[in-house]
Amino acid sequence: MKRHIPNIITCLNLLSGSIAVFLATGDQFEIAFLFILLGAFFDFWDGLVARKLGVSSKLGIEMDSLADNITFGLAPSMMLMCYLLPLLGGWSFIALIMAAFSALRLGKFNIDERQKTSFLGLATPANAIFWGSITCLPYQALCQPWGPWCLLALSLLSCWLLVCEIPFCSLKFKSFAWRDNYDKYVFLMGTLIIIIGCSIKAFIASNIYILTYAGAPIILWYVLVNVTLFIIGAKK
Repeated sequence: MKRHIPNIITCLNLLSGSIAVFLATGDQFEIAFLFILLGAFFDFWDGLVARKLGVSSKLGIEMDSLADNITFGLAPSMMLMCYLLPLLGGWSFIALIMAAFSALRLGKFNIDERQKTSFLGLATPANAIFWGSITCLPYQALCQPWGPWCLLALSLLSCWLLVCEIPFCSLKFKSFAWRDNYDKYVFLMGTLIIIIGCSIKAFIASNIYILTYAGAPIILWYVLVNVTLFIIGAKK
C-alpha cells in the first residue's frame, strides 16, 4: 500500500490544479490561486514521501510532471487569459502559450542531469505563483490602458525565463554556511520583508486576501536576485 501513497499525493496536486482551472473560468481568481498554492504543497510532499518510503518510481516521475503541467502550467495560463479577456478580447489567448512552455520546461527538467541541486530556468511553481498572484489584483491596479498589454508581454518574457539557461537557486540546504547559501539567504530576507509588509496591509484593510498579493513581488524578487547574480558571475 505504501508505494501508492506518493502517487495519491500527486493526484491531489493534479486535482488542485484542475479545480483552479475551473475556478478561473468563473473569475474566482483568489480562490483559484489558493488551490495553486495547495497544489504546490502537495508537489513538495509527493517526492519527499516517495524518497522517505523508498518507493520512487518512473511512474511517479511521469505522473508528477503531468500534474505539475496542469497545476503550474495550464492553471495560471487560464487564470491570466480569463483575467485579460474582458480587457483584450481574443488577444488574451496568447497567455495560453505559457502552458506549452511550462510543459517544455518540465520535460527539460526530467532529462537534464545538471538540475539536481539548482534549476536552469525559472521553475514552473514559481511562475505559477507569480501569475496567480497577479490575477488577484483588482483591474484598477493596471492603471494605464496599456497595462493589460504589458502583462501579456510579460507572460511571453516568463515563457523565455522558463526555458532559459540562467541558474536559479533552490531552497535545499546542504549546509547553513553563508558562503554556500548567500543567494538563498538574500532571497529569504527579502521575502520576509515582503510578507511582513503585506500582512500589515491586510491587517489594516481587514482583508486577508491581500496576502495573495505577496506572491508576485516575492517571485519578482527571486528572479531579480538570481538574474543579478548570474550577470555578476558572467562578468567575472
